[in-house]
Amino acid sequence: MTKILRDEDLADNALMRVAVDALETAFLARAGNRLVSPPRHHVSFPDRGDLVFTVGGMLGDKPLAGFRVYETFDGAEHSQIVAVWSADDARLKGIVLGERLGNLRTGAIGGLAVRHLSAPGARIVGIIGSGAQARTQLAAAAAVRKLDRARVYSRDENNRAAFASEMQHALGLEVEPVGSVSEAVYEADIVICATTSQKPVLHARDLKPGVHVNTVGPKTLQGYELGLDVADAAAVIATDSPEQTRAYASPFFLAGSGNEDRIADLANIIAGTAAGRGLPEDITLFCSVGLAGTEVVVASAILDRVGVSV
Repeated sequence: MTKILRDEDLADNALMRVAVDALETAFLARAGNRLVSPPRHHVSFPDRGDLVFTVGGMLGDKPLAGFRVYETFDGAEHSQIVAVWSADDARLKGIVLGERLGNLRTGAIGGLAVRHLSAPGARIVGIIGSGAQARTQLAAAAAVRKLDRARVYSRDENNRAAFASEMQHALGLEVEPVGSVSEAVYEADIVICATTSQKPVLHARDLKPGVHVNTVGPKTLQGYELGLDVADAAAVIATDSPEQTRAYASPFFLAGSGNEDRIADLANIIAGTAAGRGLPEDITLFCSVGLAGTEVVVASAILDRVGVSV
């Protein structure tokens, strides 16, 4: 029987650790050329939007394959479909419907960066932004580090208060809403920047030595949430897909800055073939672009844990 999961089936906070661990395996497979993750494919519907397809899978002892499709049409309700097959026996493992898997996957990639690039003793998180991505990024950081507290800033006071209340309850972690970026990040060992801002909201002067930064929001030359001086200050700059940073319709925000050639593949850092954090005072930066096809790996791991057969 085929398992089908919906957003409500993915609400358990414990699934974030499942997702991070699944992606650890996937990124090691990527470093060993065993991860299948071709570029996204867009099918345009004039004056309406696109259907966007990603295909992914892993080779090895338990090979799997699958796809994700989502739309860019106008409307209040958006959804996506992820389907996973066993490449051993052609069995359809299951289908995941809804928006939550994509957010969970992106958060888990951020958690993987925190696991491998932040200081092992990191305890304090500063968050800029209070939307869905900020929530999953904080949940992922809490899954891989023993956090003491977090501070959150976003422009809307009500939104940051709601974020703090919700995440404190969900994670059992002290989360304080604050009134400025500097208040959110000045003590932080880990900084999560997850905004929709087209202008920099975070600069190197805001950061303490030894901090790790995840940037999840805009990052093309048309608009970017992170000051270029943060990249200048970083001893290590990494991303989940250097190929995707080069494939943006508008150039990646570090293009022409002198830092683009320093970008390491997170997979190689995890595998030990590229340098990660060095000195305790090093600033590290992770630019999340959402490695195509990794939703399939996360969906497979979650389908192994939960699901309703039909």
